[in-house]
Parts: sequence; C-alpha cells; structure tokens
Amino acid sequence: MNILIIEDDHTLNQNISEALQAEAMNVTSLYDGLLAERTLKRNIFDCVIMDINLPGKNGFDLCKDFRQYNTKTPVIMLTAFAELDDKVQGFNCGADDYLTKPFYMRELLLRIHSLIKRSNNTTTQNTIITVDDIVIDTKTKSVTRQGQSISLTPREYQILMKLIENKGELVSKKDLIKEIWGNILEANTNTIEVYINFLRNKIEKPFEKQNIKTKVGYGYYFE
Repeated sequence: MNILIIEDDHTLNQNISEALQAEAMNVTSLYDGLLAERTLKRNIFDCVIMDINLPGKNGFDLCKDFRQYNTKTPVIMLTAFAELDDKVQGFNCGADDYLTKPFYMRELLLRIHSLIKRSNNTTTQNTIITVDDIVIDTKTKSVTRQGQSISLTPREYQILMKLIENKGELVSKKDLIKEIWGNILEANTNTIEVYINFLRNKIEKPFEKQNIKTKVGYGYYFE
C-alpha cells in the first residue's frame, strides 16, 4: 500500500511514517500543502493522511481541490480541534474520516485498512443500477440524475448504495456506520446525519425530490 502523509509537525509525521512502515506500507512524507497538491496530481496513492493546518495550502482547500479529479482515494484528516463544525467542514470537503490529535497509532492503522478495503470493494454483478430517475454505474462509481452528473465523495456514494440496496427497508444509523467504517468506530449519529444532509443537498434538492426518508429514532430508508 502506498500512503501519503501531509503533516507539518515533523515529529508527528515521522512517528506516523515509522508506524506505517512497520506494517510494510510504502510511505511518502510531505510537510507543505502546495507541494502536496503537486504530488497528488502526479502520483496515485491508496490512502492520504493530511493535517488541516498546513503551510502553503490548508487541508480543507487541498482536499476539496483533490476531490475535483479524484473521488476514490480515501482521505483521513488530522486536526488538533474536536469541534463538530470542523468535522462537518472536513467531510464537506471530501474527507472520508477524521482523527483528532492526540490519537493512538493503532487506531489510525485500523482506519487506514478499513477505508482501503471499502474503497476497493466494488460491485461487479450489475454495473448499472437505475432507481427512480437516478442512474448509478457501479463500475465507475458515477451517479447521474435526470441526465445531470452528481459528484459524490466515496462515503456519500457508499451510504447511498447501502440505502438503495436495502430496497426501501429501514437502515439504522448504527448499521450505516458499521457498513462504511467497520467496527472500529463508535456509533456517532452526528456523522451520519451530516452525510445524509450532504446527500440530500446533492441528489434531492436540485431535482425537487425526496427519496431519502427518516424514521426518527430508528434510521433511514430510500423510497
């Protein structure tokens, strides 16, 4: 696995690098947002770990621009802040996961493995799925509605697919978290609510549709 670390704290960058290399991962370490931007355009990585507060270009802007041409590579954001607004902004920029410093290296490793596994887990039986006027190509993971292309982050795509695959049956917030992030995270309902809101803003509101239904206290289903 090829991992890119973008962290301007040299000690933390080195500690992460050593932990990943001990797991037989190939690591590239960078300390500047602008250099990272050029590197991301020239190379392909299995996972990107980036700090938010970076010199040159901050992690929010870096991730947002990265998602303009790469929606598949998992991104884990690191920050010293634990505010919900920061997490929402990070997810909105296209991040797949979020770790607040300080953190255990073992937890980071588990999240990397989980995200890469889910990123590589593609559905091969049906390449085209049509639901209402939404068309999903599972091979390219592209989504269109009424002929208009909809750009979804990997996690948004996975949540949409989970809801659609359940064919109208209720999916709990806990099950969504387990499906997308595995068993390594505690059920954070705020995170799922944020993603559901993102999905609604992208696949419903512009088309005056209401497919994602909420059953308060239980979860969501796709109608």
